[in-house]
Amino acid sequence: MNDTVTNFVINFIAFSGAMLLLLVVGDIVAALVIYQVDKHQTKQAIRRNYPLVGRFRYLFEHVGEFFRQYFFAMDREEMPFNRAQRSWVYRAAKNVDNMVAFGSSRDLRVPGTYLFLSCPFPTLKEDASATKPLRIGQFCRQPYDAPSFFNVSGMSYGALSRPAVLALANGARQAGCWMNTGEGGLSPFHIEGGCDVVYQIGTAKYGVRNGDGGLADEKLKEKAALPQVKMFEIKLSQGAKPGKGGILPAEKVSKEIADIRGIPLGEASISPNRHPDIACIDDLLDMVERVRDVSGKPCGFKLVLGDASWLDEFCLKIKSRGVEAAPDFITLDSSDGGTGAAPMPLMDSVGLPLRESLPILVNKLVEHDLRDRIRVVASGKLINPTDVAGAICMGADFVVSARGYMFALGCIQALQCNKNTCPTGITTHDPDLQRGLVPEDKAERVRNYHDHLVHEVEMIAHSCGVSEPRQLRRKHAAIVVEGSRSVPLDILYPEY
Repeated sequence: MNDTVTNFVINFIAFSGAMLLLLVVGDIVAALVIYQVDKHQTKQAIRRNYPLVGRFRYLFEHVGEFFRQYFFAMDREEMPFNRAQRSWVYRAAKNVDNMVAFGSSRDLRVPGTYLFLSCPFPTLKEDASATKPLRIGQFCRQPYDAPSFFNVSGMSYGALSRPAVLALANGARQAGCWMNTGEGGLSPFHIEGGCDVVYQIGTAKYGVRNGDGGLADEKLKEKAALPQVKMFEIKLSQGAKPGKGGILPAEKVSKEIADIRGIPLGEASISPNRHPDIACIDDLLDMVERVRDVSGKPCGFKLVLGDASWLDEFCLKIKSRGVEAAPDFITLDSSDGGTGAAPMPLMDSVGLPLRESLPILVNKLVEHDLRDRIRVVASGKLINPTDVAGAICMGADFVVSARGYMFALGCIQALQCNKNTCPTGITTHDPDLQRGLVPEDKAERVRNYHDHLVHEVEMIAHSCGVSEPRQLRRKHAAIVVEGSRSVPLDILYPEY
């Protein structure tokens, strides 16, 4: 028996040694082959001058952003969202303590920093009031009394995975806020989640298009008949890529997505860079009236403001038609947006930031006596209570967030949104990666995130001496400018 065991051990060691030798020889052969390939290729100078070793440069370049995120960047240094911003969302979503000790790590001298102007006699708890629902579409057959000021911004099914849409829809229902479909149309998972839905009509009119890509009234009526669909939003442009249509890679266009959108299976889905049938202000107002008349529900539009010179003409056209012809709301996105994948020049350099465009838009509506008629929805990098409260001070009636709710789902800012390789299952259709996202668990986190953010915006409002957030005005906040001094918003951006 002992001889048998001994022979087995000897044979195993001999076999292991042979395999190890084979592996080493194989590695040497592979290294030599790669060395020769690199030395004689003509595409990359680093690999040609430093065969084999030069490949590590591209490896380090690829993994460097992940190492910086976890090991080297300070809490307030990362972009587009730093660790402090993300950590607040993660803690809120998990319903854990958000208290901090020993002072803020935020540099209060940085231009653009909001500082809320606390009053000596803040609102007592018993004098505070919950934010009331606000009606949108007062002249519609079916106006919408929106319950919450903080809602889920447009993210399409297709760009997002099935479990991500389910989690967001269920979480939005639990929180009592709306969810925007994004331009990809209404999926069964929006309906299954049971939340209030804003149907976004993008430039390709997915889900409500005819064979030529135009708006089909019968399909619009069909969507409007669903009680969950509360409003329609015509998307002119979005923060990530103003002037360019949506992009869904071919590998994400499954049969289900093709059926929902009304597009060919397995082909990249690239929307026009604008609505072919909206070429001027009159066309825009005509489309708003058409959608509202057919659907019976509120209709507005979404855009990124750049050139603002057209706003006076826009307001005057509305006045000439009658205030009933005005859009029921305007969703103002900004250069701060960026959930969708986009060319870098558009992502980096086109459109005004929300802090500039929001007061411009609000002032124009006030100037033309349209502010009470048109609700303003602010969008663009608003994921924390400070930025949401700041947008309300500037004049927003509602705030919508996409990336904030993605963080609530567990997004780690891996920057893989457009590659079908999202490690958290949010923006991928790989079943193995989707398995990590459990909709029942993440829906609760979506609700927690919404509730904590609303509560902390209310807390800011009470510190400023008002009973609820929509009573905040520009006089209640200041912003840091060059020279590290702060200027009240009503001085920096005077109200009309």
